[in-house]
Amino acid sequence: MAVPKLEVRQPAWLQEFQAFIMRGNVVDLAVGIIIGAAFTSIVNSLVKDLFTPIIGLLIGGIDFGNIFITLKGPSQPTLEAAKAAGAVTLNVGLFLNAVIQFVIVAFAVFWLVRGLSALYRKKPEAPAAPPPPPRGEVLLEEIRDLLARQAKP
Repeated sequence: MAVPKLEVRQPAWLQEFQAFIMRGNVVDLAVGIIIGAAFTSIVNSLVKDLFTPIIGLLIGGIDFGNIFITLKGPSQPTLEAAKAAGAVTLNVGLFLNAVIQFVIVAFAVFWLVRGLSALYRKKPEAPAAPPPPPRGEVLLEEIRDLLARQAKP
């Protein structure tokens, strides 16, 4: 006894979704997001571990991470101590770190796009040669030249 085959049809939206995912720009976007996430961790380290200490040293040894305003609760010397005590704070220093990170990322992206634009700039093409004159004009010029030669004594 033969077992009847059951036909399982894929819904139409599934095929449409597969076509959407396999388009080149979606894959490029996914790669860009992954590289962007990795780039963000590098920039975070650059700001936190290099720029912030240097800027803090230049302006008097201030640690940006500990610039905060206590709104409610006990006043503490560090942000960590204030959070541990349950204080409500405005974290001005952390905001400044985020602004510095944004500026660095924007600057890096600017130079990246500028470099890529220079790579993809098209070289100016040499002007195309003018098209040859129509055959009728060429024949008329030849006739003119022959008549001019015959007219000379």
